[in-house]
Amino acid sequence: MTIKTSLVWFRRDLRAFDHAALHHALRQSQAVHCVFVYDTAILAALPRRDRRVDFIHASVAELADELRQLGGDLIVLHADAATAIPRLAAELNADAVFANHDYEPQAIARDAAVAAALTHEARLWFSFKDQVIFEKDEVLTLSAKPYTVYTPYKNAWLKKMRAEPACLAPYDIEPHAASLAPPRAGTPAALPTLGELGFEPSNLADLAIPTGMSGASALFEDFLPRVVRYDVARDFPALKGPSYLSMHLRFGTVSLRYLVRTVVDLMDRGGGDGAPVWLAELIWRDFYAMILYQNPHVEGGAFKPAYDAIAWETGPEADAAFAAWCEGRTGYPLVDAAMAQLNQTGYMHNRLRMVTACFLIKDLGIDWRRGEAYFALHLNDFDLASNNGGWQWASSSGCDAQPYFRIFNPITQSEKFDANGRFIRRYLPQLKALGDKEIHAPWLVPRMLLEQKNIVLGRDYPEPLVQHDEARKETLERYAVVKVVA
Repeated sequence: MTIKTSLVWFRRDLRAFDHAALHHALRQSQAVHCVFVYDTAILAALPRRDRRVDFIHASVAELADELRQLGGDLIVLHADAATAIPRLAAELNADAVFANHDYEPQAIARDAAVAAALTHEARLWFSFKDQVIFEKDEVLTLSAKPYTVYTPYKNAWLKKMRAEPACLAPYDIEPHAASLAPPRAGTPAALPTLGELGFEPSNLADLAIPTGMSGASALFEDFLPRVVRYDVARDFPALKGPSYLSMHLRFGTVSLRYLVRTVVDLMDRGGGDGAPVWLAELIWRDFYAMILYQNPHVEGGAFKPAYDAIAWETGPEADAAFAAWCEGRTGYPLVDAAMAQLNQTGYMHNRLRMVTACFLIKDLGIDWRRGEAYFALHLNDFDLASNNGGWQWASSSGCDAQPYFRIFNPITQSEKFDANGRFIRRYLPQLKALGDKEIHAPWLVPRMLLEQKNIVLGRDYPEPLVQHDEARKETLERYAVVKVVA
C-alpha cells in the first residue's frame, strides 16, 4: 500500500536509526513528516527541575539535527498529545500516523483515543513493536498462557530468539530517507527552550550524564570491554559494573535490537560469563513489559491479590519513618547512601534498589506503593513496568517474587557488597573516619571510639530507626495474613 503523506510520532524512541515506525512509514509513504510532543498530560505532574525532561530536551535536539541531515525535519509541539496528533495530521493532510507500541495502561488508552479520532477523519493508524524483542502474546507457555515465572520465560525467550533471528534484524532508515518531507515553510526552526516548556535546568549537565543517540553509543562502547565481568561486577555499587544504559533504553536513544545482537554475538564467540547475565537483564525488561500488558491491575494493586490484605503501618510514625527513608536518615548506612545517590543523581544501583525497597517494606512495614511512587518521581530511568515489577518482587506480591520470609539484612548486604565502605563514604562523608568493619553499623561502635572520630549519633548521623531482628519478626507476623487469605 502506498500512502501519499504520513506522520511519524516519536515517543520513547528518540533515535533516527533502527526505528520500526519510521522505517515502515518511509517505505510506504511518498512524504513523511516527523513529530515529537512534549505531552502536557505527562509533564504536569513532574517537578520543575527534572533530569528526565533535561535528558529528553537534549535528545530531541539531537534527533532533530539527525533528521535534518537525512533531509527531513522534526515538528516539536508542547500540547496534549491525544488531541495534538489528530489536529496535526489534519493540518498536514496526512493519510496515516505511524508510531511504536507502548504497553502502559494510560498510554494504551491515549493511543486508542488518537486512533479513534484519526479513524473518524478517515485517516489510518499504524503501530509497531520496537521497545522490546518479544511482546504481548509472543512468548507463551505450552498451554498457550502468559508466563508468570521469569526463568522458564527467559528460556522460552532465548529459544524463540534463536529460532527467529529476524526478530533482531535492524529497521534501515537511510536507504529510504528520500521520503522524508523537508521542513515546512514558515515554521519556526528553533526548538522550545526548557523555560518555554515550564521547566528549569536540573543538575543533569553537572552529573555529565550522556544524552541522545551519541551518548548511548558512547556508553555502550565503554561497556563492551567490561561486559565479560558483568556477572561479578554488577553487584558491587562502588565498582563500574553496569552499562548505565537504562535511561537510554527508557527513552529509546539506543536500539534494543542492536544491543541484543551485539551481546548474542559475544556469547557465540565465547565472550565470557558476563554476556549472558547482561542479556538476562535485558530479558527482564521484556518480561515485566509483558506482565504489565497482561495484568494491568498491577498498576496500583498486587499481582497476587491476596497480598492486598496486608495491613501496612500508617499514621504519623509511619509517615515520619517514610520521610526518613526518602531522605536517607534511617541509620543504616548502605540504605542511606543509596537514597542519597538517588536523590542527588536520579540513579540507583540495581542491588541497592532491592536493598532499599526491602528495607522500606520489611523493616519499616510501609506499603510498597509509597516507595514505588517515590522511585517513579526520582529515577532517571523510571519505567512503569520495570519499577512496578521490582517493587512487587521486593514486597513478595509480584510474579516470581522473593518469598515473604526472605528478608534482606541491610548490615550483611552492606558487608558483602560494599565491604570496604567505599560507596558509603562517597555519599555519607560524615562516616568516612569509621573503619571498614565499623562503617556498616555505626550504632554498634563503642561511643568512646565514635567520639574520638568526632561522630555523635543523633547529631552527625542518626540512630537506627528500627532493629532489624525485631522488624523481621513483625514482618513475618504481618505477612501471616497472606497464608490465611490465600
